[in-house]
Amino acid sequence: MVKIRPFKGKLNIPDSSSSPNAATSSKDAKKEASHAEVNIVDHKLSPEELTQKYGTDLENGLSTARAEELIKQYGPNALDPPKTIPEWLKILKTQLSGFAKLLWVGAFLCAVAFVVGYITDPVPSYDYVYLAGVLVFVVVVTGLFQYFQERKSSKILESFNTMVPTFANTYRDGKKVELPTENLVLGDIVEVRGGDRIPADLRILSSSGFKVDNSSLTGECEPLSRTAECTKDDPMETKNLAFYSTFAVEGSAKGIVIGTGSKTAVGKIAHLAAHLEQGKTPIAIEIEHFIQLVTIIAVTIGIIFSAIAIFLGYTWIQGVIFLIGIIVANVPEGILATVTVCLSLTAKRMASRNCLVKNLEAVETLGSTTTICSDKAILNK
Repeated sequence: MVKIRPFKGKLNIPDSSSSPNAATSSKDAKKEASHAEVNIVDHKLSPEELTQKYGTDLENGLSTARAEELIKQYGPNALDPPKTIPEWLKILKTQLSGFAKLLWVGAFLCAVAFVVGYITDPVPSYDYVYLAGVLVFVVVVTGLFQYFQERKSSKILESFNTMVPTFANTYRDGKKVELPTENLVLGDIVEVRGGDRIPADLRILSSSGFKVDNSSLTGECEPLSRTAECTKDDPMETKNLAFYSTFAVEGSAKGIVIGTGSKTAVGKIAHLAAHLEQGKTPIAIEIEHFIQLVTIIAVTIGIIFSAIAIFLGYTWIQGVIFLIGIIVANVPEGILATVTVCLSLTAKRMASRNCLVKNLEAVETLGSTTTICSDKAILNK
């Protein structure tokens, strides 16, 4: 379960110019930031204090002019999108990852061997040119295949975000209107009913049998009742707050918006999660180890046999060509294509069971999983 501790400091309305809580350079600050502290004390304030703080009216809501000013100041009510990697950089990454680096080195050594042979041999052999072409072809084709496979899954996942737009019943200028959730601002008076998605962090003003599902935020699978009374100091446990991205299960409630976009509880958690360091996958570690092993063996054998050739009377140029030939011969040209095809076939099989794979290497990671540690609430869900 995600445990979020209340902030016990000075009361301030979130300012768009201030960055959310994040890990600093010190280890202690990183440890503190990992708790995803939520700066909420609005659950302790009375309705009159809330109206003064946010400049709103509990019956009529905000004016349209005031709402436009706030949305310009704080931005739309949406989570900050994660940083995207340019497409050309994704393609370059597939061309230079894992076995691809080893094959590029092999192609370069083939080119060097051909150039040396072309200069020194009156009748040069073009075998190294053909081999270099094959290596480059294998790297480029398998890299593009992997790129398009991952791009296809990413496009499908991105389409989910715009598949079903959400709206909220809001009071503006004394009238109840239906607005896109992105247009909500601090101080808006919102009505929520069973089946609705909570459009922002809300302080409940009134409710009737209102219950919410907080499983997406805390992992609790049981519906939790929400009322206008402050029951606990902890904002995550009090009954008069409802959080953005959770769902109303039953009943109805009326509340005031106290947090939007990245300033919501889930927005701050998402910000911290986006800055976590990603380690290497098991297959990436194994490939790196295999490449190091192949390189050491190939270079060692090449040097030994090159020295023997020079000792037997061959020229040093012939010894260098012999060295390059042995190294290239130890490069596993077909293993990159084999691994990519196997992972792609597995990802396609998983897609037929409604499981999308964004990163092909994740297929092997999932397959090597032996134990899954989970909250009991998630297991019961």
